[in-house]
Amino acid sequence: MEGIITKIELCKKNKNRVNIYIDEEFAFACSIDLVYYHSIEKGKKVNLKLLNDVIEEDNYIKGKNHALKILEKSYKSEKEISDKLIIKGYDLKTVERIIDFLKEYDFINDEKLAERYIEEKRSSNGKNKIKFMLMKKGIREEIINQKLNCMEENLEEDGALKLARKKYESLIKSEDNNVIIKKKLSQYLLRRGYNWEDVKKILKGIVKDE
Repeated sequence: MEGIITKIELCKKNKNRVNIYIDEEFAFACSIDLVYYHSIEKGKKVNLKLLNDVIEEDNYIKGKNHALKILEKSYKSEKEISDKLIIKGYDLKTVERIIDFLKEYDFINDEKLAERYIEEKRSSNGKNKIKFMLMKKGIREEIINQKLNCMEENLEEDGALKLARKKYESLIKSEDNNVIIKKKLSQYLLRRGYNWEDVKKILKGIVKDE
């Protein structure tokens, strides 16, 4: 397939993009940067390979900008960004290029994300829940385990104890049966991701047996 570029016009809603017409018919829109990069101009003869190259590169630029916009709002894992791009309609080859770019310039870094998440959540959640949430984000289990192993045990215990005391004070306002209080408190701590051995130790120190 060959044709002649007969018109190049700026998009009305986005001055960084242009509409390209081939043989008097609209062919595609692309970034204005690609017009200069590929020397696209009125009267130039174009073939299918050039068209595919331009469209492929334009998809990459659009996808990269979309990913950067997402990352402006919050830090994401590699899988979270990949999933969002695929849902948006970008092909796997383009997604892989975008991910490579984001990793190269440290816009995404699953190890740093895991460290940051643990730092934010460790005072109010146990290792089990933190691990579950990080795996939901698509972070590899070996990365999660490595970062959790660096988490100081006493900090986890202190966090669990503070949560338990606060919850206990809330429960005794409406409940005076220690068996029920202990049951509700243990369920609460387990949901927070603390292991059963730690929960038993905390309950023993807070709730007195009748």
